[in-house]
Amino acid sequence: MIGFIQQLRRRTPLGWLQLNHERSRLLVALSGIAFADLLMFMQLGFQSALFDSNTRLHRSMDADIFLINPQARNLANMSTFTRRRLYQAMDVQGVKSATGMYVNFVDWKNPQTRKKTAVLVMGFDPDQQVFDLAEVTQQRDALKLPNSVLFDRASRGEYQQALAQVEQGKPVTTEIDRQTITVSGLFKVGASFIADGTLISSDQTFLRLFPRRDPSSLSIGLLKVQPGYDPKQVTTALQSQLGNDIKVLTKEEFIEVEKYYWQTNTAIGFIFSLGVSMGFMVGVIIVYQVLSTDVNAHIKEYATFKAMGYNNRYLLSVVFEEAIILAILGFLPGLGVSFGLYTLTRNATNLPLFMTLARAIQVQVMTIIMCMISGAIATRKVQSADPADMF
Repeated sequence: MIGFIQQLRRRTPLGWLQLNHERSRLLVALSGIAFADLLMFMQLGFQSALFDSNTRLHRSMDADIFLINPQARNLANMSTFTRRRLYQAMDVQGVKSATGMYVNFVDWKNPQTRKKTAVLVMGFDPDQQVFDLAEVTQQRDALKLPNSVLFDRASRGEYQQALAQVEQGKPVTTEIDRQTITVSGLFKVGASFIADGTLISSDQTFLRLFPRRDPSSLSIGLLKVQPGYDPKQVTTALQSQLGNDIKVLTKEEFIEVEKYYWQTNTAIGFIFSLGVSMGFMVGVIIVYQVLSTDVNAHIKEYATFKAMGYNNRYLLSVVFEEAIILAILGFLPGLGVSFGLYTLTRNATNLPLFMTLARAIQVQVMTIIMCMISGAIATRKVQSADPADMF
């Protein structure tokens, strides 16, 4: 590759001269490549937002090891296990503490619009440090009040007036299943594909909201490891001690379970991956059409070069030069438009949609590969061109 680039630098830039000669064709090609890049950027961005938004709560939990039911699929579909497992876990060497969490969905009345919407409720013992969130830690005493909850200020929906009222120190009341609750504080995690909003409550408030829930049936067990112990080794010991009817995961594994669910068990994960592939194929077709048209328009010139003694490698380098130029110039407007759409989507949905250097490099590499594939296909006619047939 380095030798190929050096060869391009030493000779007359025929590829650029040919592209620049037909300005309208060049603009159409760049627009097509930018559109293909935009498709790939948006699909990769949505896919990343899917994983990041649905694991923000996981990452905010202050624990080294997690216990879940083996039948649990993701945070929105948690099967339960008995609290007895926490006591058994405490007997394993290296475990510092163990606490349980309840998780469930519920319809609540939006305190501002009074319309019902689904929110995720997470209940735990407020005397325990469960979330690695300063706002939650500072307001744990407020959770001890009956039917008091904390609300995620970054939830999706119309909550501006209600949030402003809570921030002024004025509690907001609303209803869940005909029970009055008080939003006494706020925290920030963000919306996700799972739910538009999240409530944090004490375990006692949670059980009042879900009276049919068995207090001994937990959704998640959160364990902390004593200093000096390796969480992975403790996880192995716990799994051996607790048996196969409970799944023991490190924090990284707990996050991966959520990602795996959305990537393989839902249609949305497949759709985003398919969208990236479609963007790539659209780019290949567009660039091929441009390069193929250019080759056909200059086929006699290529034949002349062959008659003068230039080999196929030189002629191929001209077409590949055009492909690389198109890849670089077409990538820039696609990147710029994607920045704007990322910002627009992030502001509208509260999803963590950000441009990253790794993603920009990934799409740039895919664009170069896309254009090189198109160039390789378009050069077949150049290789087979016979000067004797051209004149």
